[in-house]
Amino acid sequence: MKKHVLTALAIAAASLISTQAFAQAKEGPWMVRARAVSLSSANTDSTGLGLTVNDIVLPEVDISYFFTPNIAAELILTVPQQHDVKSNGANIGTLSQLPPTLLVQYHFTNFTGFKPYVGAGINYTKFTTTDILGGLATLNNSSTGTALQVGVDVPLSGNMYFNFDVKKVMIGTDVYVGGVNKGTFKVDPLLVGVGLGWRF
Repeated sequence: MKKHVLTALAIAAASLISTQAFAQAKEGPWMVRARAVSLSSANTDSTGLGLTVNDIVLPEVDISYFFTPNIAAELILTVPQQHDVKSNGANIGTLSQLPPTLLVQYHFTNFTGFKPYVGAGINYTKFTTTDILGGLATLNNSSTGTALQVGVDVPLSGNMYFNFDVKKVMIGTDVYVGGVNKGTFKVDPLLVGVGLGWRF
């Protein structure tokens, strides 16, 4: 009798483990999200030139890898972004940038119907157009800064998720006029995104 009970328990345990393993394998460690993102610049300027850049809406794609159900790394990619640069409201040129960001995330798994997460990491921005005022004023070629994130994935059907995401990224550059450092201009954008994700 005891032998039959142990056999039944072993079969049940094996079945449970197999089911869990299948569910995990079906979803997989990778996730890709596509978002539409609204970028709002902080426009913090210490140069005395009254510098600002315009807000824009841009496409964004990220690739995440889940090391565990809770811990993931996310690489955020987008197209080169172009802003109009203004001084006290007058257009003085353009600023083009490419800002990939790498984040480490913690995903909360104890909620039903949605999966919130937080992230922190580093941003590297490459400025591809740095001349303003016809070359009289120039900027640094790149910027490195921290990035913070909060977001949520909501399961839809199959392996598809609805995603809402907010990031604060530190992006700034020194401004030189006639070769003289006039101070720092910080874009430091707030990024609010909405989109879809696929887990595989």
